[in-house]
Amino acid sequence: MQIDIFADPICPWCYIGKRRLERALAQRKIDNARIRWRVYQIDPDMPECGISRNAYLESKFGGAAQARKFYNAIARVGKSEGIAFDFGRIDQVPNTTQAHRLIRFALDTPHLDALIETLFRRYLVEGGCIGRIEDLIELAAESGLDRADVARHMECGANDIGQQYKAARRLGVQNAPFFIVNKQYALSGVQEPEAFYPLFDLA
Repeated sequence: MQIDIFADPICPWCYIGKRRLERALAQRKIDNARIRWRVYQIDPDMPECGISRNAYLESKFGGAAQARKFYNAIARVGKSEGIAFDFGRIDQVPNTTQAHRLIRFALDTPHLDALIETLFRRYLVEGGCIGRIEDLIELAAESGLDRADVARHMECGANDIGQQYKAARRLGVQNAPFFIVNKQYALSGVQEPEAFYPLFDLA
């Protein structure tokens, strides 16, 4: 069984969606699913250097006070999944192009899941930076990837993330997380683990 996950590492709902999928697979005792992380960007037009979180909240919600209820609700859901979101620690909202380049580099390695967890945790729990190449190299090494190999890849400049994002949109992916099982059966957004069962049965 192949499961494609369209997600962005700054998206808290994507982290929750990962947990829900893992629970669904465990509940159904499926241990041979091949997970493919695919490109989706919540803000594809984000400046390359990112923007301050205060500016981001102002543009999206009209300010931090208006955003608080939204993020408090996400934090409650995250807590139920064992994720200790701490949005107050985030100072900068990054452009995720470089993070997606790193994920694509790691796709066929045994360290992919550790890397995904590290990226989500570093940004959404610890408030750390996942936009700069130098920080991503450190996170990759922390996740078990070879530092020198990652550095060569990240510094070479090759970048197809924009094309990958457009391909996702052509497939009909309009938000994240978005799941496709065996290239046929889709599930959009954060769902309870049981919502995956019919897709597993069809696969």
